[in-house]
Amino acid sequence: MKNIIISEEFHEAVPTFTAVYMEADIIPGATPAELSEAMSTAAERIQQNYELTDINHRPGIEATRAAYKACGKDPNRYRPSQEQLMRRIVRGLGLYEVSALVDSGNLVSLITGSSLGIFDRDNINGDTLTLGIGKENEPYTGIGRGTLNICGMPVWRDALGGIGTPTSDNERTKVSDKTTHISVLINLYSTAEFSPHQVAELMADTLKIYCNAHNIEYKIVH
Repeated sequence: MKNIIISEEFHEAVPTFTAVYMEADIIPGATPAELSEAMSTAAERIQQNYELTDINHRPGIEATRAAYKACGKDPNRYRPSQEQLMRRIVRGLGLYEVSALVDSGNLVSLITGSSLGIFDRDNINGDTLTLGIGKENEPYTGIGRGTLNICGMPVWRDALGGIGTPTSDNERTKVSDKTTHISVLINLYSTAEFSPHQVAELMADTLKIYCNAHNIEYKIVH
């Protein structure tokens, strides 16, 4: 498994952070009907329980936004991915489907309120992933977003640079319909709703059911 390091600068800014790192082998494919139904159920539950003004107070989202502020980023300009998903649902825009793998991650994010990234492990450079804070003019290409200003944003880096933030992951390490080896990083800025082990087991079970995942390993880093 990859070495997971939380840098001193990030630990000082966000001392309560916990990461779940997971590796698995999967069989890529389209989103199955069962996963679409599970996502619809999760979306309905969110619509029933949240108004637009309530979303920022969900523990995982509130804590992620606080971490952005602690690192120097405005969370209203660069919203965390789980907040983006929930706002889309509450506004009645519905959920888009991408693939069994991407949608499995979105489902877990909706259920837990946590941001997570799923990466093509074959495109990660080196054997270490380090969580730090984005620098001024640090190059980063967000998936479907083009150049993204990650200055002051929590960012996971491999040997070549940034691969993931709670707002958007990097084009360089994104998954595709040919991805079979994955790395998953679940960012837990709050454990009020789910413990790290609960989130990890939910992610593992979801990958098994919808992505035929096997050789699953994970570790928790505080």
